[in-house]
Amino acid sequence: MKHILLLSLLIFSLTNSLSAKVLLSPIDAMKENYSKTATITKKNILLSSKKFKKIQADAKVKLTTKIYRIYTAKENGKILGYGILINKKVRSKNAVILYLIHKNKLQGIEIIAFNEPHEYIPNKTWTAQFQNVLTNKMLQLSRDIPTITGATLSARSVTNGSRIAFALYNELLQGK
Repeated sequence: MKHILLLSLLIFSLTNSLSAKVLLSPIDAMKENYSKTATITKKNILLSSKKFKKIQADAKVKLTTKIYRIYTAKENGKILGYGILINKKVRSKNAVILYLIHKNKLQGIEIIAFNEPHEYIPNKTWTAQFQNVLTNKMLQLSRDIPTITGATLSARSVTNGSRIAFALYNELLQGK
């Protein structure tokens, strides 16, 4: 019974995250950012209630799911980095962002899917602020990251997603 519930939750979560228009596949984003020849693996993580509460407390963001997808880029047996896929509602529709992390540092972000109007998609100049940020720094909109005129909700969603990705990385992947 527990496995059926887990499978149902996984399918529901993945269908929700894929309801937005896909702009770039997560595997392509991983290869572009780490290495074209890297082996990319994906793993779905189901958080226990204890881990869920800890990650939510660390991120200071209300989590909406216990299921997350984590990608790992490896080459010659060496981990090049991780990609943590976060699905967040922006206004009324989903946006899916891949947070690229290696050695306790956010390397950057890739917008995988965005179902809101395209004028609300953060531009490359704005998303560049998410490069080389340590995972122990929980970013705050308007303090660490400026808002985007006309797209404040998109900016908030991406920034809050970074805190969830950092908390997931720090709790599950750091030092592995």
